[in-house]
Amino acid sequence: MKSVPKLIRRFVGIMLLTSVLFILLNFALLCIYTLNQAPNSSPWITAQEVADELSQNENGYVLGEDAVLELQNTDVWAIFIDNATMKVVWQTDNLPESVPISYSVSDIANLTRGYIDGYPTFTGEAENGLVVLGYPKDRFWKHMWPSWDYNLIKNLPKTVLSVFAINVALIFIIYMIANSKLLKSVKPIVGGIQALSTNEEVHIREKGLLSELAVNINKTSDILQMQSRQLRKRETARANWIAGVSHDIRTPLSIVMGYAGQLESDKQLSEDNCQKAAVIVQQSKRMRNLINDLNLASKLEYNMQPVNPEKQNLIAVIRQVVVDCINMNIDDKYTIEWATDETLTSCTANVDKDLIKRAVSNLIQNSMNHNEQGCHIFVRVIDEDTVCTVVIADDGVGATDEQIEKLNNTPHYMVCDEKTTEQRHGLGLLIVKQIIFAHSGKMLIKHSEYGGFEVDLSLPMTM
Repeated sequence: MKSVPKLIRRFVGIMLLTSVLFILLNFALLCIYTLNQAPNSSPWITAQEVADELSQNENGYVLGEDAVLELQNTDVWAIFIDNATMKVVWQTDNLPESVPISYSVSDIANLTRGYIDGYPTFTGEAENGLVVLGYPKDRFWKHMWPSWDYNLIKNLPKTVLSVFAINVALIFIIYMIANSKLLKSVKPIVGGIQALSTNEEVHIREKGLLSELAVNINKTSDILQMQSRQLRKRETARANWIAGVSHDIRTPLSIVMGYAGQLESDKQLSEDNCQKAAVIVQQSKRMRNLINDLNLASKLEYNMQPVNPEKQNLIAVIRQVVVDCINMNIDDKYTIEWATDETLTSCTANVDKDLIKRAVSNLIQNSMNHNEQGCHIFVRVIDEDTVCTVVIADDGVGATDEQIEKLNNTPHYMVCDEKTTEQRHGLGLLIVKQIIFAHSGKMLIKHSEYGGFEVDLSLPMTM
């Protein structure tokens, strides 16, 4: 159940990422909001600029027009306290009446860090005195005792990180508690979906947040199980029917072959009748082979044919097949050549010896069946590191690209031409494919390097 931990990790990752992004976003929005709320965020700078702009002439102190306009626009009043007399020697027209015009040292200290009559004040140093700006009462809040413990400042980064970690941990705990029911409901749902892919029977408790989805999965499982049972019944019926028909045909076929064989060797019959009897024998043998192939193909398809793999030297097994075929006194127009490299003496694989021999024999017979004019058949074994490949090729008529593509990709190889006396079937190739697949191997049909037809059987090697 790897998907549930992966889902949980994804949820947690999204939660952590979201938390960090939200904190950063809120911090950025707070900074933007603060800056927008305080366009003149440096009143100390403004006070110093006013002090620098203030000059003295024969008529007294004069402030530049730009500075006056800025103070008027921001509704700020200003005074200039002389160093010698500690009295106000210059003021703006909008100075409130409640603002004193003489100050002591303690008053200067107080207004510098705080307020005058509730007005937040900011100072700028001039040549002979102190410029004081008074802002509207609701414009600024001043921290009047800006002193901080040294250890607090020193440990501030650690404190901020600790607070951040605690916040993240709390968010995580709240998130996990809030989603525990959802995660608890997801686990059986995921397990049920995975079980459906393996055709296992599934029944999930139809409770919780995802109860509707659980109901649908249970219904789907019931439908798949019913279809699977019906399919097994049909497959069993089909296999039993093929086995029964094969068994029922063998007895009358044996009688036909026996009588036809007697007629073929009866010297009292004319030559024409003997030839007809020989055709009956030949076609009866083809029918018998077809029945055997059909029965074997059915068993392989439904895994009813036992496969008993043992460690075998494929070179020895395939060479024996070639020798047996040569000793069958086949027609002179067919020749079989053992084309394996003489230096290759061993190529081992875990195989069922009888089934592999049957596969190679079918391929050799296939070359004969499809080359009535005769052909040269080449059989060789190739050692390809982890794979042992058996190659059966011929120099006969071969096949077109379209036919080879069809043979490599169609699930069956039934072929029948218009010649009733030369009907051909593809069960041989189907059986070969089934045998190779039963050994976890691969089968490839292609053009032969000799100009004809070639089939490569690749089987995993054993050490």
